[in-house]
Formats: sequence, C-alpha cells, structure tokens
Amino acid sequence: MPVFSEADLTNLYSPEGSGKLPRRSEISEEFTWNLKDIYETADEWERDFAFIESKFPVYGEYQGKLGESADILAACLKLDEEVGIRLERLHLYAMLLHDSDLKEEKGTELHSRIRSLYVKCGAASSFITPELVSLDESYLRSVLKDERFKGYDHFIDNILRKKNHTLSAAEEKLLAMSGDISGVPYDVFTVFTNADMQFPEVEDEQGTRMEMSHGRYYAALYSKDRGYRERAFKAYYKPFIDFSNTLSSMFSGNLKSKVFYAKAKNFGSAKEAALFSNNIPVEVYDNLVKTVNENMAPMHRWADLKRRILKLEKLRPFDSYVGLFESGDVRKYEYKEGVQLVLDSLQVMGGEYIKSLKTAFDNRWIDVYETENKRGGAYSSGTTFGVHPYVLMNYTNLLNDVFTLTHEMGHNMHSYYTGQSQPYIYSDYTIFLAEVASTFNESLLLDYMIENAKSDEEKLSLIEKYLNNVTTTFYRQTMFAEFEDLVYSRIEKGEALTVPELRKMYGGMYQKYWGPAMQVDTEEEFTWARVPHFYYNFYVYQYATGMAASEALASLVKSEGEPAVKRYLNFLKAGSSKYSIDILKDAGVDMTTDAPVIAIVNKMNRYLDMVEKIV
Repeated sequence: MPVFSEADLTNLYSPEGSGKLPRRSEISEEFTWNLKDIYETADEWERDFAFIESKFPVYGEYQGKLGESADILAACLKLDEEVGIRLERLHLYAMLLHDSDLKEEKGTELHSRIRSLYVKCGAASSFITPELVSLDESYLRSVLKDERFKGYDHFIDNILRKKNHTLSAAEEKLLAMSGDISGVPYDVFTVFTNADMQFPEVEDEQGTRMEMSHGRYYAALYSKDRGYRERAFKAYYKPFIDFSNTLSSMFSGNLKSKVFYAKAKNFGSAKEAALFSNNIPVEVYDNLVKTVNENMAPMHRWADLKRRILKLEKLRPFDSYVGLFESGDVRKYEYKEGVQLVLDSLQVMGGEYIKSLKTAFDNRWIDVYETENKRGGAYSSGTTFGVHPYVLMNYTNLLNDVFTLTHEMGHNMHSYYTGQSQPYIYSDYTIFLAEVASTFNESLLLDYMIENAKSDEEKLSLIEKYLNNVTTTFYRQTMFAEFEDLVYSRIEKGEALTVPELRKMYGGMYQKYWGPAMQVDTEEEFTWARVPHFYYNFYVYQYATGMAASEALASLVKSEGEPAVKRYLNFLKAGSSKYSIDILKDAGVDMTTDAPVIAIVNKMNRYLDMVEKIV
C-alpha cells in the first residue's frame, strides 16, 4: 500500500485533486499522532480500567466521614486523585483512537466503555464536594497545616466560597432532579431549528433553485452577488419570523429557568450566578460592555469603509461578511511550511517556548491530515496529567489551516505547561482563560504576516482578516452579551418579553454597534430567535474578553520583550492554581479595567489607517 509524501498530499487536497480521501494506513507515520505515549499496549489500558472499577466501593468507606479526621479526608482526596489521573488517561487514549477512525470497532468500543465509566465515577465521587462545603471553615482551615494538604489552600478557598450558595442536601437533590426540565427550552429550540424548521427555496448566483439551509445561508453571505445575498438572507429568516411567537416562548422559558436557579441558590442575579463558577467579578462583564460602548468609533469607521469600497448608499446586514479584497488563501502552504511560519511568528516568545513547540512538532503530538472516517474539525486535547496534550488537525494546505494550527498549538502549549507545572488538582484551566492562549498565537501570526506581506493586495487581505475577526469575535459577541444582560434584567423585573419588544431591543442594539452606515432590515431584528448561544447563559462575553486579553498580552510581549514573555509563560503554567482574573493580572492584564479593550481599539484604528492609506 502506498504511503503519500507531503507533496502528494498537497496535490491530493487541492481543488484539482481526485477528491478521494486517503486511508489512514497511506499517511506517513510522521503526520499521525503516537498513542504509545499514553499506553504502550492495550493491556495497560485494561489494567487502568480495572483499577478504577475496583475503587468504586472504596469511595463509600469515606462518605459522611470527611469531617471526622484529617486522615480520612487525605485518604479520600488521594483516592479521588488516583482515580481521576487514570480516568483522564483512559479517556484520552479512547478519544484519540476513536477520532482517528470513527468506523474502527476498537476505538468505538473503548470510547463507549469510557463514557460509561465516567458516569459511574461521577456517581461514586459525587458526595465529596457537597460534603466538603458542609464542613466548618475552621476544620478545613486547620487541615491545611498538615503536610499532606500542602498546596491545597486555593482548593479549600474555592470550596468555602460556595457555602452561601449551597442549600440543604434535600434542597440540592430537588434542584438536581429538576435539571432535565430546565434544559427543555434549549432542547426544543435545537430540534425545532435543526430538524423541524423548513426553509423556502431560493435562486442562487447561477439561477438554480435550491432549498435554503443553515450551511447555505452562511456560504451565501460571502457571495459577490448582492442579489443572491439578499435573497438568501430573506429566505433564511422567513421561518424564524413565521414562528417568532413560538421561538420567543422558548427564549423566555430558558431565561426564566436560569433566573429561578439563581434565586434558589441565593444569587443577586442570573448574571452573578453564571459568573460565580469561575469567580469572575460582575464588574468584568459590565466593564466590557461599558468600555466597548464608549469605543464604537472604529467599528463605525470599518462599516463606513466597507460601504464606500462596495459603492453602496447603505450597508445592509447581508453585506457585512462579503470580502473586499483578493483572498490571501490563493497560495498553498504545505504542512511543514505552515509549521515554519508558526515558529517564525512566535520567535518573539523566546527559546523555551520555541523548544516546547518543536518538541510537539517533532514527536508526533499532532494528527495532521484528513483521512477516511477521521473526525472533522480541529482541537487540542487539553491537560491530561502525566501525558503531553495532542492536537487533531485536518490540514488542507490553506492559509486558514495555518491559523488553525497556531490556534490549536496555543491551546496545546497552555495544557503542556500547566501539566508540567501544577499538581493534579490544578492541572486544568477555566474556559475564561482557554481562548486567551490560542488567540494570542493567532494575533502574533497575523501581525507577522502583515509585516512581511510582499504586496499591497496580500497586506489588505490579511488586514481585512483581522478587522473581520474583531468585528465578529469582539464587537458582535459584546453586542450579544449586552443584549443578553438586557433581556435577563427584564425577566428579573417581572416584565414580559413580547416579539415586538425583542425586535425593538435587538434591532436597536444592532444599529448602535454598526452605526449610521448600516440600514437594519426587518429580518435582522429576529436574530435573537436563531442564535443558540443565547441559551448558554452569559457565555458569549468570554469570546470578547479572551480576544481582548490575548491582544493585550501580545502587545506587551512585543513592546516589553523578555519580562512580558516570562509573565506570559507563568500564565501558561498557572493552570487553576489561582482564580482566572488573578492569573491574568499576574501576566500584566487587568480585565477589571478598560486597558485590554483600549488595546484592541487602538490596534483596529492602526490597521484601518493602513487600509485607507493603500486604497
């Protein structure tokens, strides 16, 4: 059986290629991940699986006794750590084997078994956190003096802060039992908008009639044919408008369930409850919205520049994604060329970081190419204690693949340094921090490519990529966050959210963010009815804060050099040993201030200046 070279793969994944995906056995080993770093043999996997199963009864020996002595508490936490380390290792191996070939029976079997084991482990250990929360603070503080609890200060502090929001055992059980009910609005929304909802037909650029869909709508927004963009826009929104009363009931039902749980757990608001899990101060959320509102000028400037380049009297929502300049994706980047580009763009990070990256690239931490039955997309596996993290790619030699590679390697290095530096209890990091390391790498790559662009066309294309990133990841997600805050406050005041009211609120918000260059069509006023993230409960703001933090950190690294690099590496090594806000402060970014937002605003203005100078 042939093994494809990198040049063969470049041709294979080109638009002119055969279109037939290679089998996994046809890919050179250097482009596949090495699972023997996790387990040398299947027998080793089975031994760890059996070990965990043997420990389920042992958990019961500690239940109800954690407050009796430091010996019992230490033994229970040690057991949970031993089980957790093996469980995560088992899961990593099963997940990677499964994702390598979704039809391969062994991977499917192990993946199914480990999911079942996770459920059993969760049930066996579920008493630990509630029982710790119920213990006296004086007892928990006293055990910290014991050498066996060295380093547990933050762990205990995180337990204690939950006390005021933990109910009696019976009340907690009742709330847990209602969990399935609270998820109904989102479940109904998902099924209704993905399975039951019917979209009308629309005529595409070639005059062919086709049924509109979620995927076709997003593709249509990038079409150069404005008539087709408008037709697709109206067709896509039609069912959301037709069923807006039903969708508003789902929307309100979800908000009401979150407000109920917040009140039940003694929180002042649903927002406070949502931010509590990662100990994010409400002021971070509020400050993001406030500061962005005070700095709309670059967004309005970009909108007007789009309008002028497109030669339109007014921008309309379906014009917001169409490209203005020739694509930077025309040329191909073989994988090793992409790797070198990533390394070159990150030289500013110094020898330690580059050495770690090369270790990953040279030792098969990455599964590079798309193959038959391989999982799509891209991810970094996260921290698995005692094992390096892995990256899944489906590299097709496009510029976007290079950005995806540096993005995932940002996650990978975050997990690697955390795993190398922290004990098991702190060997993970919050979602609030997760996107910082990945978008940090993207920022440095984009800046590097703009600085080294060989033509104005290439430079304009790359700058447009950045400006669109800021629009969609920073401004748009902040707009969603502001809208979410507004609708929750209405529910908390006991006010009804009618369709006309929701249209007015969202339409006004959209106009405010895009400015006078934009004409807000009726359809856009119904966007609240189609965005699944509005069911995630104060989640989207983290996209904006993540980008703001990463841009601020990238700016510090380039301006300060080694001191900022050292702080950044400490950020990567911190895991969850402190609260997220404090970890970022140590790195030099205070998310309770407006400085990170101002950094993005200033950079956006600099790039807008460049565009206007060239065009």
